[in-house]
Amino acid sequence: MKGSLDIKMSKSKLISHGAEAKIILNKNWITKDRISKSYRHPELDKQIRKRRTKAETKLLIKASQIIDSPIPFFIPERSYQIKMPYIQGKKLSEHLDKFPLKQQKQIMKLIGQSIAKLHQSDIIHGDLTTSNMIYVLSKRDCVFTKEDDEKNKKQLSKLSTSKKSDEQSEEQFSEFGRVAGKDSKNEKIFFIDFGLGFISKKIEDKAVDLHLLKQALEAKHFRNWKALVKEVFKSYKKEYSEAEKIFERITAIERRGRYRH
Repeated sequence: MKGSLDIKMSKSKLISHGAEAKIILNKNWITKDRISKSYRHPELDKQIRKRRTKAETKLLIKASQIIDSPIPFFIPERSYQIKMPYIQGKKLSEHLDKFPLKQQKQIMKLIGQSIAKLHQSDIIHGDLTTSNMIYVLSKRDCVFTKEDDEKNKKQLSKLSTSKKSDEQSEEQFSEFGRVAGKDSKNEKIFFIDFGLGFISKKIEDKAVDLHLLKQALEAKHFRNWKALVKEVFKSYKKEYSEAEKIFERITAIERRGRYRH
């Protein structure tokens, strides 16, 4: 595939290789390259990968107009790839537990608000875990360690002096084409990876979305998970008028789960 070959030839770094896609970092840009499945018929495989890539691109574009999320650039000649600005920040799956509880709750408040905005627009993320959330701070509000701060300065310096590899794309996506956080005034939570996302008005789908986050917090951040879930739900309820119906459905989902066991 030409797109994959082009990436390999450039100075790039493979930062993730999952079952569905490879994630490649090149300067301050991320490329998501959807993987071919050998068990599928070649033509069917092409159609599925192309359709899913287009669907994810559309969902990302819609989400980025509502919440903090990288604005994607679908590459027509590389129909299995999405190019996005690299969001420089702290992946919550790795750093949430290191913050004071007060700060963790504030982060959960932002997460709840963002999920509510997505659900108001009938966007289901499909994989709401802290692995798909990047915490970005302004310099003023920075609570990075001295070591983190020095590393951040060096990376920003390198990027600011690097040549533009794709001027048209960077101009088109200037709002998030910079390193996130460099010009931010407030802390933000960037939601990434909408590969399992879809559009739905159903209460059930929105409840499952929140239920998955609840499970993820319990599994990964078990020390404070109850307080964190409470904060998410509280801020979600403030933003979304349908919240009570969704909470009731979550309770029903959990009952079904207990019954199966």
